[in-house]
Amino acid sequence: MEETLFNKKPLSIGQKVERIRTFRGFKQEYLANKLGVSQQTVSKIEQQEEIEEELLKQIAYALGVTPEVIKNFDEDRITYHINNVYDVHDFEIKDNGNFIAQQVNPIEKIAELYERLLQSEREKLELLKNQNKA
Repeated sequence: MEETLFNKKPLSIGQKVERIRTFRGFKQEYLANKLGVSQQTVSKIEQQEEIEEELLKQIAYALGVTPEVIKNFDEDRITYHINNVYDVHDFEIKDNGNFIAQQVNPIEKIAELYERLLQSEREKLELLKNQNKA
């Protein structure tokens, strides 16, 4: 049966990993490095129908998404998650291998960014003062 817009064949879990990886702009070498495997192994993983749960968690973490995002992949959903929800630094793995979201206080984040901006401006001012003295 030919694949059309209306009767798409469901993607295998490996194909979903590949789509997310390429969507994020990562090469197989990047994922291989994050997983501690060869690029050829990543290629084989992306051809698999199913992926072991523990490996899927590691792959998801490396790609900056959750395993559920990979399992339930669709173009619209992944676009939303990557652009609006998840950042590779927004979650971590607990001892039991489950992902947890880190709580990020937006006010603290704004204050942190403001402090960086102030520090940058101070450094520029100091540089200008030193140039004027010379």
